[in-house]
Amino acid sequence: MAAKFVRGLIALAAVCFAACANAQDVKHYRFAHDQQLNSGYSIAYDIFSAKLKELSKGAMLVDQYPGAQLGQEPQILQLVKSGDIDFAIVSSANTSTISPQAGVMSLHFLFRDEDHIVKALGDEKVFAAIRDMIDQTVQGIHAIGLGTQGFRYVYGRREVHKVQDLKGYKVRVQATATEDTMFPAYGAQTVHMPFGSVYTSLQTGVVDFAENGENVYLINRHYEVAPVLSLTEHEANNAILWISDKLWQSLSAEQKQWVMTAARDVSTQEPKRGFELEHAAGAKLEKMGVKIVKDVDKGGFRKIADPYLDKLAHDLGPHAEKIKDLIRSIN
Repeated sequence: MAAKFVRGLIALAAVCFAACANAQDVKHYRFAHDQQLNSGYSIAYDIFSAKLKELSKGAMLVDQYPGAQLGQEPQILQLVKSGDIDFAIVSSANTSTISPQAGVMSLHFLFRDEDHIVKALGDEKVFAAIRDMIDQTVQGIHAIGLGTQGFRYVYGRREVHKVQDLKGYKVRVQATATEDTMFPAYGAQTVHMPFGSVYTSLQTGVVDFAENGENVYLINRHYEVAPVLSLTEHEANNAILWISDKLWQSLSAEQKQWVMTAARDVSTQEPKRGFELEHAAGAKLEKMGVKIVKDVDKGGFRKIADPYLDKLAHDLGPHAEKIKDLIRSIN
């Protein structure tokens, strides 16, 4: 009996040891963004975390920190650079705070339609050009994938049917050279502020308009203070998926491959699902009674914007020009 008891203890100890060893092998990583759940950003997280968990057989688990819990986008980028955040997804426009040439992705009317955005973000040459731009202009951070939250539209208390309807009004924009050139070209005044301040600024009249995607407008309840959404489609609401260099350097070759495979799934799957979310948001907004202006004369905006496409890309730099040319060449 005593021998059996001892053998039983040894077997139990072996099981416990194996379980503890396996538990120690599991690592958790932080994934941050500034949007709510049920957004294009959370879709990107879902795709990425599920694939990484599958490939690593549960050893690499990614925890989501949405809603700017770890900071607004410029702060998130700095925290990824310092290694305090492992993964993040941040708008390509706000990426220009660390790599100004990333503003090329915000060029107005660079993208022709939804299908063009989906194809461009899934294109390996476009991603490679963006990856190289970041690696050659920024330290501490790497681009590993692309995503979108659809097109950006203008919203406020007034309807916008034509470009002249923005003349003299204050528009909250992302702090990029692209926005600071284009909206004044339309006759508007640009105002910069963190995304988290947009609701109050619309409410108090600090700005007359803001601009973003339909789902962002919906889930952040901006319709409460800006009940008119005008479908200008002036630019793509694109984003970049990130990893800190600190984490990247700590990974084995196999782990790096898992990360890149999971990130590739984001680039090829999230854009289509992001647009599905946009369409659902638009339908919900209409049912809620939000005024949606669909007959926007985009030709008037495009007539002003087109001459700036090549000039802005050139002024931003050679990486921006290459990315612009690659995107425009996609059929």
